[in-house]
Amino acid sequence: MDVVQLKTLIHVAELGSLSKASDRLHIAQPALSRQIRLLEKELGTYLFDRHGRGVEITDAGREVLAHATRIMEEMESIRSSVAGGKSSFRGTVIIGTTPTVAEIATVPLVRKVKEQHPDLGIRFSSAYSGHLLDWVQRGELELAISYDPQPLHTLRIMPVMMENLLLVGPASANLRMDTPVSFQSLGGQPLVLPSARHSLRVILDTCAREVGIKLETSVEADSFGAMIDLVRHGFGLTALPLASIHAQIESGVLSAAPLVDPVPMRKLVQVFPADRRVSPAAKWVGDTFIEIAADLVSRNIWAGHML
Repeated sequence: MDVVQLKTLIHVAELGSLSKASDRLHIAQPALSRQIRLLEKELGTYLFDRHGRGVEITDAGREVLAHATRIMEEMESIRSSVAGGKSSFRGTVIIGTTPTVAEIATVPLVRKVKEQHPDLGIRFSSAYSGHLLDWVQRGELELAISYDPQPLHTLRIMPVMMENLLLVGPASANLRMDTPVSFQSLGGQPLVLPSARHSLRVILDTCAREVGIKLETSVEADSFGAMIDLVRHGFGLTALPLASIHAQIESGVLSAAPLVDPVPMRKLVQVFPADRRVSPAAKWVGDTFIEIAADLVSRNIWAGHML
């Protein structure tokens, strides 16, 4: 039994498919199947039931999976325990963020990196949460800042904060941060919102059902920049985190107000791979992001609370 076999087990169990695990891990399917067979032979039991649609983990496989996950966590703890004390990081950390987080964190994070570790490079990728998680699992990202994904054995998910979504409109809407707006009042108003596949839209639709209204979209846009432009030109109101549009509010281009009864919220998390080594530099970048988020929350630039 070795770590590669346990890592393979975790990914096959999560995906329910040898071919999908082969694609994610960049391992030829025959080699991957052989790792599973060798592990089953050593343990003397079948870990998966094979069928036409893929594979399904057995009861014995679930027990082994729980142990495998703990082993990966312990290995990462061992690495972390001896990684401290590095005076300066080099190389490049590859980080993925959602578009709204990119608007908030890119500049302050790069500034901190350059001040404290001038030889450390940082590469940003921006995408929806689902794409970010896939890239972490494939090894294309070391760290992702995402919104509340489902727990997976291949990922180590660490909560950062609960983020409030505010009602945002053009300056002419005269929205004020000291004057909350009832969520129910959005019924019948033209709104600029992302499509139904976007997590932000799911949160807003859930709040709408809670108060018995239906949200009316004048335009759907899955691009953060497009949403802002449409709102500025009077096509409707939208809901966004305060920090991503704070500069536009301060300059008078946009106006915003808290939404209440209910308050639409979403959990922001850090996501690291659970099945492979995370570099000390990537961990430091993650910790630095948390410091930046806490500072913005304390200064009322990012509406919400830290976890």
